[in-house]
Amino acid sequence: MSTNHNSSDESGVSRRGFLKGIGVGTATGVLSDSSLHEAKAAEPGVKGPGETAIILRINGENKQLNVEPRVTLLDALRNRLDLTGPKKVCDRGTCGACTVLLDGDPIYACSVLAIEVQGRDITTVEGLGSPDQMNAVQKAFVERDAQQCGFCTPGFVTACSAFVRDNPNASVDDVCNGLGGNLCRCGTYAGMVLAASDAAKEKGGA
Repeated sequence: MSTNHNSSDESGVSRRGFLKGIGVGTATGVLSDSSLHEAKAAEPGVKGPGETAIILRINGENKQLNVEPRVTLLDALRNRLDLTGPKKVCDRGTCGACTVLLDGDPIYACSVLAIEVQGRDITTVEGLGSPDQMNAVQKAFVERDAQQCGFCTPGFVTACSAFVRDNPNASVDDVCNGLGGNLCRCGTYAGMVLAASDAAKEKGGA
């Protein structure tokens, strides 16, 4: 006895029809997502996905550049403006090598988007002083020989500058607690802590 295997189920939908329906539905979904993306990009105030013009105030000067909205402040500084003091080390907001000052407060430049900090004052290590006119922290770092490979040094100097400004006469323990967000892979902490303590004493007049 022969048995007929009907490719349609009881609802009358064949396997081929079912698969074609899935294909059409998927394509429709992709088209809908694409249309939605284009509609969002066309909305007023929405930036991207391509480059957009922004102005950053860095070390007292306005800098105009074009970046995609996803570009971090760190990448904008290093790759677009040639400000290579902030270092790209962990790139995940844990080591502090990319520390800059945002309105005077230390932040990780790898963890904020460049487009988000327009209209705010950004200070990199280049804006703290120069070899001919160093600030108190930079002088102390030189005198205490508080650096080895140098990758973490700019971040430490920047974070220290903000710390001693707000904590004159800080003790060594205060310095250790205040700079806990910066790491030195070379282990040059002794010199760095002494440098920050010296700068704090100078700020406090002790």
